[in-house]
Amino acid sequence: QVQLVESGGGLVQAGGSLRLSCAASGRAFSRYTLGWFRQSPGKEREFVAAIRSSGDITNYADSVKGRFTISRDNTKNTVYLQMNSLKPEDTAVYYCAAASSFSGVVRDTRVDYWGQGTQVTVSS
Repeated sequence: QVQLVESGGGLVQAGGSLRLSCAASGRAFSRYTLGWFRQSPGKEREFVAAIRSSGDITNYADSVKGRFTISRDNTKNTVYLQMNSLKPEDTAVYYCAAASSFSGVVRDTRVDYWGQGTQVTVSS
């Protein structure tokens, strides 16, 4: 069992930056692929980024490539999402996810654990 708790969301102006954190409790954190998803009102959940258990492979949605960076610190059981050059269309609730399958996270087909979400609002 893994519990995920996000933090770091908030209100920021367009062009600004935020860093989201997701702290995990439970065993075998370092074995899981970790990812970030987001969902805006009236829209489907969208994959944002994923990082493999070893941290050597990452994957990003086209909409955030070059602006967002996912990283993890297995000694702190934490995954981060650094978000730069934020746009109003990045406004959403951001969710942390954990899974044993990297492709399962990227394709949003097999996520084992979810966080409760943190709101990110980007004003124009």
